[in-house]
Amino acid sequence: MSFQQWSALVKEGFNVTSFVATYFCFLHVTNTYLFTHAWVYGPSMLPTFSVTGNLVLAERVSTRLGKVGRGDVVLIRSPQNPRKVVTKRLVGMEGDKITYVVDPKNSDRRETIVVPKGHVWIEGDNIYATSDSRKFGPVPYGLLHGRVFCK
Repeated sequence: MSFQQWSALVKEGFNVTSFVATYFCFLHVTNTYLFTHAWVYGPSMLPTFSVTGNLVLAERVSTRLGKVGRGDVVLIRSPQNPRKVVTKRLVGMEGDKITYVVDPKNSDRRETIVVPKGHVWIEGDNIYATSDSRKFGPVPYGLLHGRVFCK
């Protein structure tokens, strides 16, 4: 193999490697700072999402700019298991007074809480089968990952 052929082969390999690296960098930046996707499954968000699973798209800009509000469906890092990202509805923002049923399966006992500064209150749409702020309390705003905009 001549030097010229070897040089062309090395140049081609470098160009392909550069293209692949650029693609993965673009994918990483897009997924981390702009948009992401997630599979939502389980009974906690019935009837909004199916038990067997839905693919959702979430944008990450709103959470970074503080532009999420009551009623938004959000992706959130689970306070109970940090390896999981869960989908819940944002019910209250900092300073809001929230009254909730403590154990809807067994009683009508209600409690009221004021959401502390820097936290949000999240709940699943299916109050009978969800693990949410009623169980683990207000969630730090920093655990929000994105606002779902497409199912």
